[in-house]
Amino acid sequence: MENRYRPRRTCLSVPGSSPKMIQKAKSLPADQVFLDLEDAVAADAKPEARLRVAGALTEPGWAGQLRGVRVNDWTTPWTHADVIEVVGRAGAVLDIVVLPKVTDVSHVHALDLLLGQLEAAHGLPVGRIGIEAQIEDASGLTNVDAIAAAPRVQALVLGPADLMASLNMRTLEVGEQPLGYHEGDAYHHVLMRILVAARANGIAAIDGPYLKVRDVDAFRRVAGRSAALGYDGKWVLHPDQIAAGNEIFSPRQESYDHAELILEAYEWHTSRAGGARGAVMLGDEMIDEASRKMALVIAGKGRAAGMQRTGERFHPPV
Repeated sequence: MENRYRPRRTCLSVPGSSPKMIQKAKSLPADQVFLDLEDAVAADAKPEARLRVAGALTEPGWAGQLRGVRVNDWTTPWTHADVIEVVGRAGAVLDIVVLPKVTDVSHVHALDLLLGQLEAAHGLPVGRIGIEAQIEDASGLTNVDAIAAAPRVQALVLGPADLMASLNMRTLEVGEQPLGYHEGDAYHHVLMRILVAARANGIAAIDGPYLKVRDVDAFRRVAGRSAALGYDGKWVLHPDQIAAGNEIFSPRQESYDHAELILEAYEWHTSRAGGARGAVMLGDEMIDEASRKMALVIAGKGRAAGMQRTGERFHPPV
């Protein structure tokens, strides 16, 4: 499978039934745009939406985003037709299929087999189209390790609203703490469980949407929680959320500058010219191989976001 992993991923969800919103999404600065055939499309409108989505994916005007589609889940009568229609018409430009409500690894295996048949039938490289698996209930969370290791899976995505309903959480505000909960973060275990499974399998971890689309301050607060843990990105539902998401899931300038400085210093100190030392001082900070690995994470995210260094550079001692 072609590797299209990106260290930062703001994922714009666009209703597949809205031509105006699809057209606007093409030029927005999200890292990924997926056209939604699931919750955002009424049952009677799904056949028409499939054709619209397939056509829109192949149209000119896209600005380099990853292009995806969210199909309906396997418990519905629409999944098979969603995949056949969209891949048959737009498979050559389709990067991702978002599979919702994944409760068991068999859901991913079924999609993998269908995608493979379609790729072969349409002359596409088999394995090219990736899968993002949404974890949306207690069963999916329990089986998340197997799901993360399944073929084609490039990301795990938290589906917060359905998961909250599955757990009987006492709240109607997606992403907010349930009424009466005062002991830290009610979502911490879920977020970490998904993150650990993703990292163990070398794939992305993506936080789900925040539904109060015009409350950008609240979006920043909720997105900052998953970004701090190490998530790669978050779904966005409105253009106002995109800039905030891009900022939150990119390193702060001072962190990026310091990470690059650590990498420069460590590379020199571990070289023969620098004494081939494995642990050295950088100012008042000791750096070693573990420091290099941590710095690579921050530097990689900053480079992917197009950041430029503004801080000091390492100069070998004379």
